[in-house]
Amino acid sequence: MSVKFGPATMGPVKEVEETFERYHENGIKACGIPFTYQVYIKRKEDAIKVKRAAEKFGIELNIHAPYWINLNSDDEEKIEGSKKRILDSCRAGHWLGAKDIIFHPGFYGKDSKEETYLQIKERIKELQEEIEKNKWNITLCPETMGKINVFGSVDEIHKLVEETGCGFCIDFAHILAREKRIDFEKLKRLFPQKKWLCHFSGIEYGEKGEKHHKKTPASELKKLISNLPKEKTITIINESPSPIEDSILGLRIYNK
Repeated sequence: MSVKFGPATMGPVKEVEETFERYHENGIKACGIPFTYQVYIKRKEDAIKVKRAAEKFGIELNIHAPYWINLNSDDEEKIEGSKKRILDSCRAGHWLGAKDIIFHPGFYGKDSKEETYLQIKERIKELQEEIEKNKWNITLCPETMGKINVFGSVDEIHKLVEETGCGFCIDFAHILAREKRIDFEKLKRLFPQKKWLCHFSGIEYGEKGEKHHKKTPASELKKLISNLPKEKTITIINESPSPIEDSILGLRIYNK
């Protein structure tokens, strides 16, 4: 098993070389770039600066597209806006050399789970056509989600992968919040791919699932690491309020 740990934060572009050097010194080999509210890397020259720094210090990059995405909206303008945010993330990812674009697919709303699935599946196919048209070296990775009213159960993401050929992001904290447990054997069965892209952090949850992320307890990291499949290449991006510190903690536990 090969596991890379990294934080869901990069900091300012102008400081990226110093940031990635610090990551490298601490054994961090991955970094999630969070376009949480907008795709803030808009200039190709800025993206190339980040890409070169990542290559210099051996940092694997991936992107989290903006949160304001709903591919199952009943408002066509919101669907088009969602697709644009994902495609803007894809363009930036292509410049950055970040192949995986993680995103929250959408909400059930008034539709059934089956209707929602079909809508999101079609939107992903449309996005893939645009990616191919632009010759971007990008993989769309819908993420497992932590609230019961949000599309993104383990089974739904698995089905999207099977029927569209998209990638995936397994968020262990979201699964725990949604299902109250992580069925590692089921994950191994549904996602037999050699490489897993994952998120993890501590999480507070209630009856409806995820409430918010928190600092990652060492006990939860130990449990996660001990249950990871041994034959895969795994990247774990930490999304806690202390993502760098928690990534270093995960790495230390893994190395022991």
